[in-house]
Amino acid sequence: MAAEFPEPKWAVPGILAEGVSLLAGPPKVGKSWLSLGLGLSVAAGGKAFDSVPLQGGPVLYLALEDTPRRLQTRMGKLLGGQKAPAGLTLVTECPPFPQGGSEAIAGWLDRNPDARMVVIDVFAKMRGQSPQGASAYDADYVAVGYAKRLADHYGVAVVLVHHVRKMASEDFLTEVSGTNGIAGAADATLVLKRARGQADGILHVTGRDVNEAEYALSFQEASGAWHLLDGPVADHTVGDTRAAILRFVRANPGARPKDIATAIPQVDAETVRRTCSRMAADGQLTKDGSGHYYPDTETRTEGVPEVSQLSDCPVTPTDLHEGVGQAVLGLSHLSGPPERSAQ
Repeated sequence: MAAEFPEPKWAVPGILAEGVSLLAGPPKVGKSWLSLGLGLSVAAGGKAFDSVPLQGGPVLYLALEDTPRRLQTRMGKLLGGQKAPAGLTLVTECPPFPQGGSEAIAGWLDRNPDARMVVIDVFAKMRGQSPQGASAYDADYVAVGYAKRLADHYGVAVVLVHHVRKMASEDFLTEVSGTNGIAGAADATLVLKRARGQADGILHVTGRDVNEAEYALSFQEASGAWHLLDGPVADHTVGDTRAAILRFVRANPGARPKDIATAIPQVDAETVRRTCSRMAADGQLTKDGSGHYYPDTETRTEGVPEVSQLSDCPVTPTDLHEGVGQAVLGLSHLSGPPERSAQ
């Protein structure tokens, strides 16, 4: 306990720390655009998602599903005429981890001691053959273990771009393709999912050194870049009317539909009333018995009158303490020794 350890190094503060991070998502959702954009930002020391300031450093990007021509086209779109950062090393071919891939990456890290990130797009190209006789879980754990040893030894963020299952789940961790050995061996898991409303994607993040969080992202077709949207995710995954109601109720807990309608003149009062009712049914708002709406249960319970104010027969704090004392005494008297309780 007297030892002093340095804080983990961040490739993207709050999102990508040193260690192995899985970046998973369905096909064509934009994982490669996102990972290449992050690689360019970290290598240049710019801003991730056009919002998060970064400390720059060398980045190794293994684009194992791309040709050099396609990679150049994609980078040109992301850079928008700017010069590519010198700190970005691009590779389109690499042997799997067990067949020399680990040594190749370690050699690059030795030559770049201040490296901040290694991106492997995609993980399936690097994992190699499963050990003979190993279970599916053990094989997955071993495969991620190659990247884990590199990340821990060099203190660098290693991002493994991966896929999700076809079947959706409420728990985004269970959507990662393969057994639980993949997510279990990784230090963090990021799942990029398609969204509705103003957001084009939601990035779900959890891990050992990162706080569990969700980020609403917008994909810019012209530049190929992902941008971070301001405010809670819920504001960007619902329609415009619901988003406007959420913002007003969050700023004015306890509002009635007529108050909301006054503040949102572009929506008629009846639509506001029906939408509030549906949002309460969907769990996006809570409603008390008097028709007031709140953004969540905790806010709704703040400022509720004391029991003595609601009761016909006022109760004092002394009465409450005495009542609790009698209840405890009664339980003590009833319980007795174990054998008597059993009887």
